[in-house]
Amino acid sequence: MNIYGKTLKELESYFLDIGEKKFKAIQVYDWLYKKRVHSFDEMSNIKKSVIGKLKEDFNIKKISILRVQNGKDVHKYLFSLSDGQKVEAVLMNHDYGNSLCVSTQVGCNMGCVFCESGRLKKVRNLETYEMVLQILMVEEDLGVRISHVVLMGIGEPFDNYDNVMRFIDIINSDYGLAIGARHITVSTCGIVPKIKEFTSERRQVNLAISLHAPNDELRSRLMKINKVYPLKEVIKAVKDYLKENNRKVTFEYIMLKDVNDSDECALELASLLKGMMAYVNLIPYNETSHIEFKKTDRDKIMRFYDILKRNKINVTVRREFGSEVSAACGQLRSNFEEAE
Repeated sequence: MNIYGKTLKELESYFLDIGEKKFKAIQVYDWLYKKRVHSFDEMSNIKKSVIGKLKEDFNIKKISILRVQNGKDVHKYLFSLSDGQKVEAVLMNHDYGNSLCVSTQVGCNMGCVFCESGRLKKVRNLETYEMVLQILMVEEDLGVRISHVVLMGIGEPFDNYDNVMRFIDIINSDYGLAIGARHITVSTCGIVPKIKEFTSERRQVNLAISLHAPNDELRSRLMKINKVYPLKEVIKAVKDYLKENNRKVTFEYIMLKDVNDSDECALELASLLKGMMAYVNLIPYNETSHIEFKKTDRDKIMRFYDILKRNKINVTVRREFGSEVSAACGQLRSNFEEAE
């Protein structure tokens, strides 16, 4: 088992089970996440018998950086995992800090028709340590601190719920990566039972909903998950989340030319979200050679924005990243796979 997949509580239980004091878990976390050692032997304040036991029960292997594409304020990483599978992470430089978009699965089965990462179907869930190491490897490679994490890379986070929650525990821990809960955002396309489970945990982590359409007919064409959990159920689950957690929710809305960017769509969206403690993030589409959808013109995006504003919907337009790199989520991976 990889040591980077263990939460602090799990490590404390481990040390108690082998007859040691649980504070050794904090010592190990300090070596892993503060001092950033590469072997158990470097943990100099832990006795050799315990080091030997750690070596028996855990490995400390990293994932490999296969390729990096650099653009203006963006760095896109392709990682190779121990079984040869590949995932991506994207670092974006903002004025408020460095934000890393992390993958949670190898491939995706949600089947959103505009999404590059879903073209290659789900192979497996990522283990907790494989998500943690995406952060550690990027920080080490660039010599920066990642202050914000968004789970919006390849995969549907709530389809890998338990590993994702353990990942959040590790990176949020003061002894781990100490990334504040309000600097962590988990995105879902709308798996209602998992939204309900997330609601009951009362975490301070941000919730984002991939919406992309204001009505069931259009959303079902774009996102097959809507046929299982239609908008009415998704919105009800979000309202319950807002009631229980009093945390603002983000609705992500990718702007697809002549598909979901009309004035009528803007008015429908405003009606759907009226009165909710939420805001809409309008996302310019990253075009790929594999999918026929096109990006909405900037003027039309701003017209859509203005309609939402006039109808008292909080709305932002996401800054565009990655025009110099394989910008679409999953694009670098799919290009690499096809070139092999």
